[in-house]
Amino acid sequence: MTIHKPVAPFYAVAAVALGYALLFPLYQPMHFALLAAIVLAVFFGVTLLCKGVAPKAAETEKKAEAKPAQEKSTGNPQLDKMLKDGRLAIAEMRRLDDNIADPGISADIVRLEQVSQKIFDFVKENPDKLPQIRKFMDYYLPTTLKLLNSYDRAASAGVTGENINSLLSKVEGMMRTIVAAFEKQLDSLFGSENLDISTDITVLETMMAREGLVGDQLHAQTNPPDDGDIKLEL
Repeated sequence: MTIHKPVAPFYAVAAVALGYALLFPLYQPMHFALLAAIVLAVFFGVTLLCKGVAPKAAETEKKAEAKPAQEKSTGNPQLDKMLKDGRLAIAEMRRLDDNIADPGISADIVRLEQVSQKIFDFVKENPDKLPQIRKFMDYYLPTTLKLLNSYDRAASAGVTGENINSLLSKVEGMMRTIVAAFEKQLDSLFGSENLDISTDITVLETMMAREGLVGDQLHAQTNPPDDGDIKLEL
């Protein structure tokens, strides 16, 4: 961020000096000394005023920079809500990853973040898949964040005990299952697309075979010569 020095003190000094010269005599050393004292007082006074205003302007600018850009609406309120909830979930995963020291849990959180982001991106490009992740958004994702928050609070308690150790152990034992479930959710989104691709491939192969572009016709040979010369094969 570029810092600009206030110019108001210099303008104030120039105005005061010009006004003084027009209104009061300037032919004795005392006159100039008085003018210098007035100019210095005005300069420092206006500088202090500018310093009081500058922090407020800087704070306003900082808040404006910190405010995230408004996400453009897709025109689909349900999809917009899913994307908003998804951004909040990703932000919460990153916060938890920063807080939790255990490397295994941290790695699982990173994987959950990656898979979740791919799910949100896929549904954004394919809004018709939105009903397919309804339960994921309404239950699996928030419940997972709830478990991780409980783990975070227990791990940062600074004490050990039967209940805390049991909670930590249960969440740690569940994380691999949760990661696998998130990955399966992402994989299921490609189910109908895989079916469409398989259908397209079948139709394409049928049409190419019908046109003689695949199969044995690409390997047609000329009649073998009687002299045993080498023959070329396409």
